[in-house]
Amino acid sequence: MTTSETSRYVRLHVELVLEVAEPEELTGAALDRIETDELMPDEERAHASSAVREDSAEALAYLVDPFDLVGDVPGVELAQASWSCEQIDYDPDADGWDIDEEDGETDEDGQDDGTDRAAPVT
Repeated sequence: MTTSETSRYVRLHVELVLEVAEPEELTGAALDRIETDELMPDEERAHASSAVREDSAEALAYLVDPFDLVGDVPGVELAQASWSCEQIDYDPDADGWDIDEEDGETDEDGQDDGTDRAAPVT
């Protein structure tokens, strides 16, 4: 592929840390989504329901859809997506959690090219 062909594609990295304040509500919503998914085979439905009951990260993964993030963005079409959820230990004051210190891209002069965006949640 030439540079002009590959420049049509953009990889968007998004990292979120979510607090599960109501795990029962999250699990219930995921179970509802799984139960109403007409395309999911029964065997997979049973496995998914079991996983969601045991792990809130699994429940969240069944409710988050990357298409929802970009589906209404004009001029773009989702070409490929993958995502995962995991439970983590989170300390916003610890080193490594500073959202402004993400590994942003730099230009030839070593300057930040401004492509990383951080939005603090207040």
